[in-house]
Amino acid sequence: MDILHERLAQYTLPQQMKDKGIYPYFRAIEGKQGTEVEMGGHHVLMFGSNAYTGLTGDERIIEAGIEAMRQYGSGCAGSRFLNGTLDIHIELERQLAEYVGKDEALCLSTGFTVNSGVVPAIVGKNDYIICDDRDHASIVDGRRLSFAKQLKYKHNDMADLERKLKSCDENAVKLIVVDGVFSMEGDLCNLPAIVELKHKYPGTIIMVDEAHGLGVFGKNGCGVCDHFGLTDEVDLIMDTFSKSLASIGGFIAADSAIINWLRHTCRTYIFSASMTPASTAAALKALEIVKSEPERIQALWDVTNYALKRFKEEGFEIGDTESPIIPLYVRDVEKTFIVTARAFDEGVFINPVIPPACAPEDTLVRYALMANHTKEQVDRSVVALKKVFQEQGIID
Repeated sequence: MDILHERLAQYTLPQQMKDKGIYPYFRAIEGKQGTEVEMGGHHVLMFGSNAYTGLTGDERIIEAGIEAMRQYGSGCAGSRFLNGTLDIHIELERQLAEYVGKDEALCLSTGFTVNSGVVPAIVGKNDYIICDDRDHASIVDGRRLSFAKQLKYKHNDMADLERKLKSCDENAVKLIVVDGVFSMEGDLCNLPAIVELKHKYPGTIIMVDEAHGLGVFGKNGCGVCDHFGLTDEVDLIMDTFSKSLASIGGFIAADSAIINWLRHTCRTYIFSASMTPASTAAALKALEIVKSEPERIQALWDVTNYALKRFKEEGFEIGDTESPIIPLYVRDVEKTFIVTARAFDEGVFINPVIPPACAPEDTLVRYALMANHTKEQVDRSVVALKKVFQEQGIID
């Protein structure tokens, strides 16, 4: 056995979980992802999705994707930089920029490649990237690809962020990159305080990842920046289409100078194939629906507030969440796998969150809501999850 295979053969955690019957990954869904799904002949409530607006199975979006394939084909066969720009790409970018309140936007093939490409493109070797220590992996990878100096501050700890800013060269660019809504814990960044620090330390700019905020917070679901009334203070806003906008892809929005720079230097934009016609048209239609149906966002908040109330009533530990993402803390890695498997047996699909997505003592199962969940479905899930958590001695 060569060195590589000898090293990789030591990674046996998946096999251990499979042997115990609690391996929770790659479970195949048979059909559209709605509030209830079929998986291997097993009917379950879906509380493990990021489809906050509940649009992934909407027939209007499906038809828009089909029509785009008929008109443009199945792919673009190249990058946006060369032969891969369609008129619907340009229209989607125009509408997104207007929606989030910025001059211009660029669409990339995935949300991950937005962060992993934009972050290293925007700062140089004498600059700084400063991240919350719970930022998404795509931000972490973007930071790793940069030649800039890299700093992290403790989660939502503004005193620690200020200490990091004080340590920076005042003549350098200081890029603070932060999740608007943190994807595992469901809490919000302290954007007002971050903006105050931006004004206190010259050269500071802010980039907010709205992956879990767009379609959820703000007027017409414009996101956390709009929710706080601070869109003009945030220099770059990104989002992915794979959550509220029922597609795949992502965008970055900013002023014209920043977008002009990224359009010609961002490697994940220049050297990746374009978003497919179907995914572009689907995102366009989803954006239209989100803007025109505010009752959809209200329904999401109604069922979210109901679920938060029910989990608190039943004694679950849910942390500081302020969003449709509800962490149910387990605080034990193996029990987290067991809870996920037992919940599935009881008819509830949830996701386990273990290291490196969290600290070992902070393991949890992630419960997330969609606009088309009902209170009755929430009640069924709470009853099932309480049974499982009590079996494992996590709650009384």
